[in-house]
Amino acid sequence: MTKRLIPLAAMDRILKNGGADRVSDKAKAALKSVLEDIAEEIAANAVKLAIHAGRKTVKAGDIKLAAR
Repeated sequence: MTKRLIPLAAMDRILKNGGADRVSDKAKAALKSVLEDIAEEIAANAVKLAIHAGRKTVKAGDIKLAAR
């Protein structure tokens, strides 16, 4: 079973806020997959930054820096 970190309803809202009138279930699932992959990469890099700074706590600045 696929992990459900981000709900499909949120993908629907994001796509509709982007201007879509209608959104297929496959489009929602594709966006969800891409965003979760990107989020996992950013999170891993943010953890590395926090550890490098001698902290166990990941801070907003780590996330912003990792997202660059």
